[in-house]
Amino acid sequence: MTQDRKILPVVGELRLRGQDGTSIAGDSVSCLSRPRSGRGEKGVLSPALAAWGPRTNLRRGSSRSYSWRWQQAMAAALEELRKDLEEVKELLGKATRKRVRDVLTAEKSKLETEIKHKTKQKGEEKRETAEIEKPAAVVAPISVGYTVKINNYGWDQSDKFVKIYITLTGVQNAPPENVQVQFTERSFEVLVKNLNGKNYSMTVNNLLKPISVEGSLRKIKTDTVLVLCKKKQEQKWDYLTQVEKECKEKEKSSFDNDTDPSEGLMNVLKKIYEDGDDEMKRTINKAWVESREKQAKGETEF
Repeated sequence: MTQDRKILPVVGELRLRGQDGTSIAGDSVSCLSRPRSGRGEKGVLSPALAAWGPRTNLRRGSSRSYSWRWQQAMAAALEELRKDLEEVKELLGKATRKRVRDVLTAEKSKLETEIKHKTKQKGEEKRETAEIEKPAAVVAPISVGYTVKINNYGWDQSDKFVKIYITLTGVQNAPPENVQVQFTERSFEVLVKNLNGKNYSMTVNNLLKPISVEGSLRKIKTDTVLVLCKKKQEQKWDYLTQVEKECKEKEKSSFDNDTDPSEGLMNVLKKIYEDGDDEMKRTINKAWVESREKQAKGETEF
């Protein structure tokens, strides 16, 4: 005696039960209930899954396709609701009977609520889809380098500009926004960021004469940063800074005085030693030691 069989709509699973409720067979299927006739007929969507609407993922990897379909359907529904709302508003503007106006007002309120709800629902779906589909964030490595102070540079001038040349290997490959120059009327500051893993800075204060901040600029050339300070007055500059001028004038006055020439020379060497870098100091020390040794030998031989 065979038992009558019926399909119970269970999400994700097809169960066969007899009239007495006992389980005859249970087959797990991929959200489709297929007939057991063996004739290769296409599966039919179960009622429970059909109630889920087009957002249900029927196959692995199909979430993007169904999400797109659902969004398209939602957009079309919203468009229809907006058209209905516009027509209700037009009718409400023409209606004169109180009862008709009350009915139209209630319908208008209902449509606005439904539009608001579906718009919110659509936004939530977009956020969920974006969270699922967005690729993993790629965090670029942060290069943190130390700052090198620029001490060596050259300069010359034209009638309109004072030109400062700063040598930095590979600076032409740096992003232009990483090469910054700030100007004031009597100074400028250079900052080059993240060049070969280092930052480079240079500050020149007390320029010999005022410059035009608006007319000054910088240019990037091969292995060189060119700083162009626009002169306010087209006059020749004998020095780049006021400090350099004062030092030169002080040295000149020391030679002009009626003093021992050797003492003046020693003062110049002392000044060079104090202002020089480590390499310059080592060179002067070496020359001084060799000179003392030669003097000592000369005295002994004599």
